[in-house]
Amino acid sequence: MKTGIAVRFWQGYYNSLACCLLSLASGVTFASDGEFEQLANDYLASLPKLSPVNATAMGDHRADAQIDNVSTAGRSEYRKQIGEFRERLDDIDWSALSPGAQIDAAMLGNDLDKRIFNIDTLQEWAWNPVYYVNISGSALYGLMARDFAPLETRLINAAARMRMLPRFLQHSREALQPDRVPKIHAETAIAQNTGVLSIIESMIAPHIASLAPNVQTEIRSAINIATEAVQQHQEWLEVELLPRSAGDFRIGTNLFDRKLQFTLESSLGRKQISARAESEYVRVRNEMYEAAKAIYAKRHPYASFPDMADESFKQVIIRAALEQAYAQLPARDEIIEIAKQYLQQATDFVIEKNIVTVPEEPLEIIVMPEFQRGVTVAYLDPAGPLETNAETFYAVAPLPAQWSPEQVNSFLREYNLLSIQDLTIHEAMPGHYLQLALSNRYPSALRSVLWSDPFVEGWAVYAERVMVDEGYLNHDPLMRLINLKWYLRTITNAIIDQAIHVDGMTRDAAMKLMIEGGFQEESEAAGKWVRAQLTSTQLSTYFVGYQEHLDMRKAVEVAWGDEFTLRRYHDQALSYGSPSVKYVRALMLGTAIPRDSPQ
Repeated sequence: MKTGIAVRFWQGYYNSLACCLLSLASGVTFASDGEFEQLANDYLASLPKLSPVNATAMGDHRADAQIDNVSTAGRSEYRKQIGEFRERLDDIDWSALSPGAQIDAAMLGNDLDKRIFNIDTLQEWAWNPVYYVNISGSALYGLMARDFAPLETRLINAAARMRMLPRFLQHSREALQPDRVPKIHAETAIAQNTGVLSIIESMIAPHIASLAPNVQTEIRSAINIATEAVQQHQEWLEVELLPRSAGDFRIGTNLFDRKLQFTLESSLGRKQISARAESEYVRVRNEMYEAAKAIYAKRHPYASFPDMADESFKQVIIRAALEQAYAQLPARDEIIEIAKQYLQQATDFVIEKNIVTVPEEPLEIIVMPEFQRGVTVAYLDPAGPLETNAETFYAVAPLPAQWSPEQVNSFLREYNLLSIQDLTIHEAMPGHYLQLALSNRYPSALRSVLWSDPFVEGWAVYAERVMVDEGYLNHDPLMRLINLKWYLRTITNAIIDQAIHVDGMTRDAAMKLMIEGGFQEESEAAGKWVRAQLTSTQLSTYFVGYQEHLDMRKAVEVAWGDEFTLRRYHDQALSYGSPSVKYVRALMLGTAIPRDSPQ
């Protein structure tokens, strides 16, 4: 999943934040809340200067005609501002904050520390060309994807940004150090860079004729400037950067551990995650075997199973059962339409079973923009927390036209009709779409902006399991088997994430774990190998978040006893925004807010 955050009036933004910080105090005045509120307001107000492109996505449109300054001077100014915010936060008395403010302060501290780590230590600005391609694509996509302002206004701002692309891309070339750039990052940047032109062609150019002649001239001129800049950058990526790319995509133990801490905000460290994942790997494969036996025996009623089956026997039975799911394939050009049908089906089930409140915010299933393809099959692009009645996009990547029949078949086996249902549950209902729509009602703009990846991704994995446990598709055993396979993918994601970047896991070893151990198709495993190289620590968020959601639910079930219901639990868990699960757990159980974020 990826996120975008959109618009409301700034005065409402600040008033909501102030309301949030004081509401949890139950009428008690906390000495430092006002001081922190001012800091939070100042930080939010600075976002357009820190990153105009990201500010557009969050709904602050004061810098819609600007693009990020990635020059050496711009980077220095950015670092200076972040450092000043960190110093101001350090001066606030944590113990004098209300519980709500303590959570927001911890989230802000983690965000600031992560930004400092990224610019000073990780330094992706020097070795990740994909970072710059994503900014250039998002600069235009963020203006054109949603109707937050009149079309002409958005087009004029897009033209301003297009005219700035030559300078932006030149600064990116000056920042990148080829001997530090991993080849996989150069190759991905090459594949995604021309996607910027597809945004111009599909989202900007078709609207030019409706404008006044002088505006048409302005935008066509900007398009020519941007097109030439992107083509020049493409040539540089292919001719200059790729042949000289000599960096190691493995970030190593020290960088991985520090980045993991910022990504997860969890008490679970790398070794604990590994131990849990290895244990779950064995348990889930055994559970898959038990489910597969029932499926296999239904088709082969005279089959017998040994009391102590070895792993090879289990492997055969699980694969045989999965083949029944793989026989249910969508047509290659029908995936988006099928996803729409399954979205309605899942929504009806959630309502029928009274699982959680269903939001009314609009959701649209779209074709994934070209500049975003190559990392994931689908993602949710939600309307921003400050937006009212704006679309949330469930983006699905189409199958590449150049794929061979073998590649298409491999993909469709992995994303069979049952898997598309599981994917739709994860991304939309009651996964990301529902969770973010409900969580963003919490009146802290800061908390919405700084939401936790493990909370969001963990909830989506948890939602998959809840639906199956509640009898989705009439307790279809094949649906449960597919759900277990998807959870096994979550487990192997966490295993390979650290194994690749810390332990030096090879491509062959990773592919074997995913294909043989996780029952993934080769095309899926190959794509995950690329993703693991590009996005260190992100693949751990699903497993860690899910584990934390499970632990929280068990604790609340014990605390609430007979008063526990799914609807009550889910509605309350999602009512606090999307902070780290540990903070929600503390609020649900009435315990002290933990303070162990990175310092």
